[in-house]
Amino acid sequence: MSAFIIRRLALTVVLLFIISIISFFIVTLTPGSPYPWGELNPKISAEVKANFRKKFHLDRPLPEQYAFIMHDLFTGNLRSIKDDRPVLSRIMERLPATLALNFTAILISLSFGTLLGVYAARHAGHWQDITGSFVAFLFIALPGFWISYLIAIGLVKVFGVPILGTQSYGIDFPNAAAAGLDRLWHLLIPAIVLALGGLASQSRYLRATMMESLREDYIRTARSKGLAEDVVLYKHALRNSIRPLISGIGMLLPALLGGSVVVETIFAYPGMGRLGYEAVLERDYPTLVALNFVAAALVLLGNLLSDLLYAVVDKRVRLE
Repeated sequence: MSAFIIRRLALTVVLLFIISIISFFIVTLTPGSPYPWGELNPKISAEVKANFRKKFHLDRPLPEQYAFIMHDLFTGNLRSIKDDRPVLSRIMERLPATLALNFTAILISLSFGTLLGVYAARHAGHWQDITGSFVAFLFIALPGFWISYLIAIGLVKVFGVPILGTQSYGIDFPNAAAAGLDRLWHLLIPAIVLALGGLASQSRYLRATMMESLREDYIRTARSKGLAEDVVLYKHALRNSIRPLISGIGMLLPALLGGSVVVETIFAYPGMGRLGYEAVLERDYPTLVALNFVAAALVLLGNLLSDLLYAVVDKRVRLE
């Protein structure tokens, strides 16, 4: 297994290098300027503009700009165009919130997706299965930003509850438990919205694998022994059907990180997704390149972790 991990880490380094090049040129070649307030302001002298471009290496050719950005990123000297703060410091401030949001979304997606998938397989062909399939495909097809807006507007207008940010401001909580529940509420709402698409797809995927398992000989043997249906489903069929879901975590993480941009922006959640949205509006090249690099690293490491977990769960798999 150690040889497999070393090879995967080496491949991860190569992929990160390629992704960093692609993301840099996509960001820098799009129309717009990272210094629009200076170029449009006649009161700013040409010398100030030249110093700004020199400071952020914007006066160099694109390959040299890329080299400077990657050098500054790995040495910790990369600074934001917006406020001249270290980019890594800005990302590390937002990273815990994004990790908490995505981890909660993965838990919701896998847990409820598993329950719905087993329920649909148990009632395959009946109205419960048909209704569940319709709702699942509906959540897969509907855009996340539309669902986010509907939930945000509904919670505010119907129930009058605060949903923006990570906590309610202007409220004196009687104790620490109440304040903790308030923070949990602000985490669960965007996490549920973020998990809806993955929950629906995971439930459909598990239903398909469960249907295959229920046709196997060992299931017939278990039923012929007089075992309860719940024991057959959850102890025998689910045990063999849930293994492919572990590898699905690696595919689920990119979708969650991409969707967190929309969800964090709508719910004013202070994570990496909202930071990336703000960086796009501000044409903050260093922040965008660094965010893409960190997000790519998280996705690749998530894929590696899912492969390792699959090998741990299924002893027949050997990582050679």
